[in-house]
Amino acid sequence: MPTLPLTLVVITHNEADNIARCLDSVPFAAEKLVVDSGSDDDTVAVASAHGARVVHQDWLGFGPQRNFATTLCSHTWILALDADEYLTPELAAELLQRLPQLMASDASAAWLRRSTIFMGAPMRWYRPAVGEKMARLYHRDRARWTDARVHESLRFDGPAPTLRAPFNHVNNPTLVHKQLKSLRYSELKCRDWNDKNKPVRMWQTPFLFLLTFIKDYFFRLGFLDGWRGYLIAHTAAVYAVYKRMRYYEIRQNPESLPLAATSLTRHGIDR
Repeated sequence: MPTLPLTLVVITHNEADNIARCLDSVPFAAEKLVVDSGSDDDTVAVASAHGARVVHQDWLGFGPQRNFATTLCSHTWILALDADEYLTPELAAELLQRLPQLMASDASAAWLRRSTIFMGAPMRWYRPAVGEKMARLYHRDRARWTDARVHESLRFDGPAPTLRAPFNHVNNPTLVHKQLKSLRYSELKCRDWNDKNKPVRMWQTPFLFLLTFIKDYFFRLGFLDGWRGYLIAHTAAVYAVYKRMRYYEIRQNPESLPLAATSLTRHGIDR
């Protein structure tokens, strides 16, 4: 397969089970870069064996970590994937066809569509998991990741075409993984809120579970995916409420921040 002047970037921490599939799904990338934040499994060895250049960087937060990785890329066009994501053959073929023209244009980025695999099967109806548009292909000088610790996004001006074929996301292989990830993401989000001195607004909490569940289960069509759709909506509502409760605790008792960080680190959740 021909190669294109493109850098695939993956940020990792203990992703030995996923990283090979991710890297191998982009055979046309002239460079594959893995920025690892201290894995204690075989992530680094597996990534190196599958053609990646591996660089260590202590964890900075999702946005800053991605921006750091951008500075290491050898090519101006970058494809950013998470280790639990991978290109479908259809998207790989579309990229091979469209990338030369895109790279020669004044585009800043391109939108890709993400399809989510949950509980071992693709979600069929739940809107955030079916064809979710995400800016993951970008020109390093025309786009930048926000500095958020979590839920970062790519910021850019200018044209950005949308590709048709999806890439896949294996969303938490078990509910245990999902709950642990929710704990970690909640803590990062609360730290961002605390830095910005965001108002607590605990009065919203009694209504938040119901409103979030209704939004995800009905308006986002989770109910059409059966019990998996119910579980997606329920866990989304729990996550929304827990974040507010945890933030309230931080504001009431700032000493809970280092205590929680120690506990999360002990259980391998924080970094």
